[in-house]
Amino acid sequence: MEDQARSDSISSLPDDILRRISCSIPLKEAARTTILSTRWRTLWAPSRLNVSLNMDSNTNFGAVQDMVEDSVQVLVSTFLGSYEAPEARKLCFAGIPGANHEPPSGSEHELITITAIKGVEKELHLQFSKNIWECRSFHLKLGPALGTANLTELRRLHLRSVASLGSGFVSNLFSCCHILESLILEKCPGLETIAIDKNSSLQELAISNCPDLGRVSVCALELKSFRYQGALPKIELKSTSNLAEVALNLRDGSGPGEFDCEEVLSLLDSMKEVEFLTISGWLLEWLCSAGVIYGKLEFQFSRLKELRWADSSMNSTKRDSLACFLNICPVLNKLFIDVDHSLGMVHCPILHQHWHEPHLWRDYDTVKSDVLPLKHLKAVRMGLGHLASEEDRLSLMELLLEKAVILESMSVIT
Repeated sequence: MEDQARSDSISSLPDDILRRISCSIPLKEAARTTILSTRWRTLWAPSRLNVSLNMDSNTNFGAVQDMVEDSVQVLVSTFLGSYEAPEARKLCFAGIPGANHEPPSGSEHELITITAIKGVEKELHLQFSKNIWECRSFHLKLGPALGTANLTELRRLHLRSVASLGSGFVSNLFSCCHILESLILEKCPGLETIAIDKNSSLQELAISNCPDLGRVSVCALELKSFRYQGALPKIELKSTSNLAEVALNLRDGSGPGEFDCEEVLSLLDSMKEVEFLTISGWLLEWLCSAGVIYGKLEFQFSRLKELRWADSSMNSTKRDSLACFLNICPVLNKLFIDVDHSLGMVHCPILHQHWHEPHLWRDYDTVKSDVLPLKHLKAVRMGLGHLASEEDRLSLMELLLEKAVILESMSVIT
């Protein structure tokens, strides 16, 4: 009991001191203090603000949406009036849904709930929930700044489940964030396109679990980190010469559209200066199946230090496509091979876009002989799992041991 009391001595401090502690650490870590004790959870409990909209059952449905959007913009701007201390607030909008809305209702009830959390480092998290609307499609466009009070100072923005209001709401609300450094989009069904144009401040962009996303276009000179998780959309990265880290976690496959070999190669070309790369193994396999020979491309990953290859399985074609890809990673220092059996299988279709003659039909000895020496590779970690055959596992180990001339460590997890 004495040890337990000593370990939780911080929780007994006055609220103002606990708030000062929260102010001194990043918002993400500060929010995690809620697991420490009931005292911390109480400190982070969002204050509730109920907003009753002035409308009746004859109000046009579109007008109801406009009223909610205007109210949200005013309240969020007011909420961000000061960044002196982290704070959580729950905005609950109530009213009559509007004429022609299904199911019909003549009585006032909750329309939408938005949880807003701000941090001292000019950071804002918005999560939309309990909404009566299903926005079937919407777009996010961030262009040159327009300028709106309080939002202009925002540096970090995390949006979760924003498919709740009209199609232009998010773009209109945050078009003034001209010094935004970090943008995280998570679980946004209905989001079809993301367009970030002529941005000179954004350094981090992370997108995950947006199932309807078909196109991502980014023009951001200061962008250093781009992370994507989901099905492969069309991705264009322009004016991103400072890009150092990219993660393409394509666990949901290629998406509904036809796989375009040229588009993917253009994407890889735009990422060629990165130092850290995470990529799905099936993407490299599909490119090889379309006839791409990485060593014959006009670009290399000339600065790549760390490569993380991830897929649901390891077989001979995935092994050979990885071996070929290593030919354009001349200074690679660390290689991580992660097989996650919880991921779904992504089966390769019949591809007709042959950039070169297909070469995965070659025998393994020929593939191995074409792999260039890995002169800088020092560390390899392979988590191959039980589904990889013994032959594939041993042949991959043999290749890396032979080609990595200064290898210092290799770990294999099965």
